[in-house]
Parts: sequence; structure tokens; C-alpha cells
Amino acid sequence: MQQPVKYVSLIFAGMHIKTNSTKRCSILLIVVLLPFMVQAQWLPQKNYPQNYFGWPVNAIKAIVANFGELRPNHYHMGLDCRTEQVQNKQVLAAADGYIAKVKIEPWGFGRAIYINHPNGLTTLYAHLNDFTPGLEQYVRKQQYQLQKWQVLLDIPANMFPVKKGDFIAYSGTTGGSQGPHVHFEIRDTKTDKVLNPLLFNMPITDKIAPDIIRLAYYDRNKSTYEQTPKYVAIKKINGIYTPHGGVLNVSTGKISFAITAFDRYTGSTNHNGIYEAILYENNNPVCGFQMDSISYDETRMLNAHIDYKTKASGGPYLQHLSRLGGAANIIYKTNESNGVISLNPGETKDIKIEVYDADLNKSELKFTLKRSLADITYPVQPGTLFIPQAINIFENEEVKFYLPENSIYDSFYFKYNKIYVNMGKPVHQLHHHTVPVQNYFTVQIRDNILYMPTDKMVMKWFAGSKTSYKKAVPVITGPERGWYSASWREFGNFQLMEDSEPPTITPLGFKDGMNTARLTKISFAVKDNTEEIENFTGQLDGKWILFSNDKGRVFVYEFDEACGPGEHELKLTATDQAGNTTEKTYRFTR
Repeated sequence: MQQPVKYVSLIFAGMHIKTNSTKRCSILLIVVLLPFMVQAQWLPQKNYPQNYFGWPVNAIKAIVANFGELRPNHYHMGLDCRTEQVQNKQVLAAADGYIAKVKIEPWGFGRAIYINHPNGLTTLYAHLNDFTPGLEQYVRKQQYQLQKWQVLLDIPANMFPVKKGDFIAYSGTTGGSQGPHVHFEIRDTKTDKVLNPLLFNMPITDKIAPDIIRLAYYDRNKSTYEQTPKYVAIKKINGIYTPHGGVLNVSTGKISFAITAFDRYTGSTNHNGIYEAILYENNNPVCGFQMDSISYDETRMLNAHIDYKTKASGGPYLQHLSRLGGAANIIYKTNESNGVISLNPGETKDIKIEVYDADLNKSELKFTLKRSLADITYPVQPGTLFIPQAINIFENEEVKFYLPENSIYDSFYFKYNKIYVNMGKPVHQLHHHTVPVQNYFTVQIRDNILYMPTDKMVMKWFAGSKTSYKKAVPVITGPERGWYSASWREFGNFQLMEDSEPPTITPLGFKDGMNTARLTKISFAVKDNTEEIENFTGQLDGKWILFSNDKGRVFVYEFDEACGPGEHELKLTATDQAGNTTEKTYRFTR
């Protein structure tokens, strides 16, 4: 009969280790490997298929940007693959599968292809120019049937099968791209969660540890939005980053940290995002984040991951090593303190920050944190206290809104101000644009007492040099009569404006009565005083034709089978958010 196995339990450095008592000699090995085990157990890497996906473009195997890099209001959700600073490189299927979707939009991905693979993953290829001829013809036919240029097409599974390495499109710079490259993503097909492609053993060489270039700390007895971070000068000594003298003196009992760090790949000078960072208090991990997988529903949580106020004020990106109270950011793992370090007067603690890239090259920052004996008094703040976990409401006789729960990330005192202007309606200052908002909320503004309903009202938002307009929906009857509403995702300055000015349509290199036999396309610039065009259509001899609108600036018709030889009449219609419409008619020969 087999003897029962006896176990001994060890508590070591905050870890519970259970081991067979007949193999106690292995304890020595555990002790030796402990520093590596703490990191591995605290934020373990996922086991993704290795060498399954090939490089998605026929060009040098190098990247401009990696997964999880910091962007305005979102994480970068894939790899930006170099195309040697030119367009029209061949884009290749990364693995066997079939083309499942095609997306075409003026911003964002521009022209994109989705390929489903038999292992339950999907790859995406964006900012493309032309697709393969067969796919291009299919998409164009669908656009004409739908009478829409901007589309997201679901494609039957057996229509466009692909093998690994098959040519699927040409690279470009369509959509939100600022220069030639291919944006490449790997997603879970069922959940649409985006996975870090570098964890699939993509052919990118990285033997360089990340650089830590900035350390900042915050007094967490008050809101992170109601203070300026205190910067700590650091330098690298014997391979370890540290402040001067190795000691950081603070005067408060609750401290959190943030860092600026970047990674570099072998042979590249680009500053790319880091993969992982862990904060240790007395050698115990208390907070960490890891760029392993993110969904598009979660990507705006970046605004809780960074010091949003500092960045919105023109400062650097600072990545918090603590989780803010209203942030359900899944990239974080924390203990019960959420990464906030507590110190009694005169107490010291050992602090360590580890920063990793996806190949687990590591950099460390170490110092002793010491609190002074003096206590700090905190003055009472003006305004209304807004709390992340609550429904926060503001209203007066002229403006009102409410924020759903968890719409903000940290508590702060909301402030309101009204500004009268010489010409136009008053401006309502709803706090400040340097405090981020996660969810959409409806702002309602009341027009003057002599209210006459109009569907030509827009609501203007502005902060600094940024401006945006939205259709203001009127309340026609009842006690709310006289109010207009629009949905927003930012604090800032809000103003009602009546818009009766229609868009303008300007031909580019084309004029009425022109012979277009030598042209391959005709283009029109369409502009509006509110910067937003709600709808644009073109009809040739009474039939809808396909105008593209890459980057939302110019509408382009490429001559196709819809325009044969002879005389033609082109009718263009542009409508803005307020419903103002412009129509232009041109005649030309072909």
C-alpha cells in the first residue's frame, strides 16, 4: 500500500509554499529562485501559441509602435509594422484562415481586413490601400448595394480562404495613420479581446532593458487631480536606478508613485511602450500592471492608468503604480492598499520598482522611503465633492448633468462658472478638461426665456485650442421646454449656438462643363463652420455613385463603370449636424 505523502508548509516573503516532506532539499532551490518566482506568480505571462503567426508584411521585420503604448484616450492595440517609409508593400496573411470582415472608415483603421484562424484567433491588418482584385471587386459591389462608402462587412467563411503568407492587400496610410505602416492585431475571435502580438514569438529582437527616465510621487490624502506630481531626480548607478543618496524624504503618510519609462528594440532608436511594471514595499509586491490583453471596451481606462491632468496640461506621460478608486482597469493587479504606501511619522520603508519588456529584460529602481515627523494640515476645498462610486449630479437654473457611477476615476471637488460674452449665449464652465470622464453623460443647457423651438441649435465644447460641436436636441413640450441636450465625455466649456450656415462644396482641379477624359478621379473639399459633415452623397445621372472620404477632408470619386463615355450630370448634396444642406450640380463630358 502506498504511504500517504506528507507536506510541510512554508511562509516565505509573503508566499505560501507547499512541498513534499521527502523532498525538503528542494527548498534551497526555491530560495534561490524566489526573486524570479515572485515576479512570475504576481503577474504571470499567458501561454500563447508560439511561431503560429508569420510577419504580416513583405518588408523589414521591425516595428514603429508596440502593444499597450500610451495614446490620447486609448492604448495602442497592436504592432505598427514598418513598411520602409513607403506605401504599397505586400501585406500577407499571418496564418491559414479566411477573410471574415472588411472595414472601411475615414479615420481609425481606414481600410482594414480581419482574418479568422482555426485556433480561435483573429488577425487584423489596417491602414491598407487596395485589397486583392477579387476582394476589392466584392467590397465595391457591396458598397454600391448599400449605397455607403463607410462599411463593416461580414464575409461568408468560404468566400476568401487564405494560406499563411498569401498576399491580401497593399500597405498604405489610410484612416488615422500619420505615415506608411501596417497596424497588426491579434484578437480572441469569441471575445474580441486584443492580445499582445509580442507574446506569440514574433520575429522582433529585444535584448535591451527598458529605460526609466522619470519618477514622481503623490500625496494620496488628496485627489491626484488637485495636486501637481512631485518629481524625483534619478540616475543609474551600477545598473540600478536610484534617487540622490538613495533616500526619498516625504512629509505625508500616504504616498503613491508614477513613472515615465520606455523600451527600445535591438537596432532601433524608437521609444516604445513598456510591457510590465511592479511596485514592491519591503520586498513584497503591492501593485503592478501588465500589457497582456485589452479589449476596446476597456481601452479608455488608459486615462486612469496615466496622470491625465499632467498630460492634458502639456506634461509627460506618467504611468501610475497605484490603482485609482474608480478604475476597474484590468491591466492592474494590487493588494488591498491599491498600491498606496502608508507610513507613520519617522517610519522608513524599502521601495523597489521593476520594469520589464515583453522579453522580460528588466530594469530596477530602488530607494528608501522616509516620512518626516511633521504632520500636514489640509485646507477645505471649495466646490461639490464628486466620488467615483456615486451618481454625481450638478444642476442650476441654466445647466445640469449627472454622471453615472464609476464615470470618474478619483474623487475631486467639482467647480462651476458662468461667463457672459458680448455676442452669443453664455459659456458654462463645467469644471476643467484636465479631469477625465470614462462614460458619456448628457449636458442640458437652457436657452433664454423667450424660447422658440429650433432644430438648428448645436452645442459647442471647447478647452484650450480644442473645439467640438454636437447637435443639440431640443425639448419641445412640458416643464423641460426650453432646454437643449447633447452627450459628451469631457468636462470643459459648453455653449449653445444657433447654426443656420450650410456646408460649402469646392471642386479641386475640376469645373463645370469640363472634359474629364484624361482624369481618373474628381475631388471635392466639403467644409462646415461646425467642422462636422453629417452626410454627403453624389448622384451621377440620377444614380448613387461611390465617393471615398479618407481622413474626412476630401470626397473623391474614382471613375468606374458607372460613368461611361458622353455627357453627364453630377449632383452633390452635403448636410451638417444642424440639418443645413447645400446642393451643387455640375455637368461634364467623359
